[in-house]
Amino acid sequence: MVRRPAVHYIAAMIFSPRDRERFEARRQRFRAIPVRVLVPNLITLLALCAGLTAIRLAFEQKLEWALAAIVFAAFLDGIDGRVARLIKGQSKFGAELDSLADFVNFGCAPALILYLWGLHEYGHVGWIAAMVFAICGALRLARFNVMIDDPNRPAWTGNFFTGVPAPAGAIVVMLPIYVNLLGIPKVAATVTLLYTLAIAFLMVSRLPVFSGKRVGKRIPPEMVLPAFVLAVLFFALLIAYPWWVLSIGTACYLACLPLGWFSYREYERKDAVAAAAHHPPHHPTAAAPDALPPQPAEDPERPARLN
Repeated sequence: MVRRPAVHYIAAMIFSPRDRERFEARRQRFRAIPVRVLVPNLITLLALCAGLTAIRLAFEQKLEWALAAIVFAAFLDGIDGRVARLIKGQSKFGAELDSLADFVNFGCAPALILYLWGLHEYGHVGWIAAMVFAICGALRLARFNVMIDDPNRPAWTGNFFTGVPAPAGAIVVMLPIYVNLLGIPKVAATVTLLYTLAIAFLMVSRLPVFSGKRVGKRIPPEMVLPAFVLAVLFFALLIAYPWWVLSIGTACYLACLPLGWFSYREYERKDAVAAAAHHPPHHPTAAAPDALPPQPAEDPERPARLN
C-alpha cells in the first residue's frame, strides 16, 4: 500500500473538489525539470552571449573579434538543436528562446557591424539598409516557426530551407569585411549597401536552399577516421586563416544556391509523376460522329446541372 503525503490529506480536508484540482495543477507546474532539457537552452544562451558581445566589440572597433564572436554563435546555433534531439531535450521554451537568440545574433549583430564598418558613410540610407537586413532576419525566423507546424508538407521538404537561413545569411552578408581583412582595398560603400540588401532579399525569398539537417546522421564505419581528420583540418584552417576560409566558404555557398533550386524542382517533378501514376486521367469513350449522345430521362424532382 502506497502512503500518500500528509499534504494530500490536509488538502482533502480543507479544499473543495474543484480547489483540490487547482492545487494538483499548481503542484504539477513546480515539478523538477530534467537536466537534459536545460543543456540545449544553456548552449542557446551561450550563443546569445556571443552575439551580444559581438555588438560590444564592434562599438569598441575590435572588428576581428566581433566577427569571431558571430562565427562562434553560428557554430553553437548549429549544435544546440542537434544536442536537443540527441538527448531528447526538446521543449517549446527552447524553440522560442532559439528564435529570439537568432534574431539578436544573426539579425541585429551583423547589421550593426556592417553599419559601423562601412554603411555609416551613407548616413540615413546606410542605417535603413542595416535595418532592412535585421527586419528580414526577423521575418525569416517567423516564417520558419510557422512552416514547422505545417502537416501537409512532403517529407522531402525537410532537406530544404525556404530562403537563406539566418545564421548563413549573417556569415554571408559580411563578405565585404572578410575581403577587406585579407588586405584588399575596401570596397565602395555603394557595393556594400547593395550587397546587404541582396542578402536580405534572399533571406525572405522563396528560394529553396539545402538545409543539411539530414547530413551526417549516419556515417559508414570506413569514413569515421576521414571525417575526424577533415573536421580537425577545417577548424585548424579556420583558426590559422580565418578570412580566407570565410571568404572562400561564402563564395562557394552563394555559388551552390542554384543547385538547391534545381534539386527542389526535381523533387516536385517526381511527386507530380507519382501522383499521375496513382490517379490516371479518365478519358471517356468517344462517341461515333453520327450518333447522338444518350439523353438522360427528365426528372422533375432533380434540378438542372449548373455549367
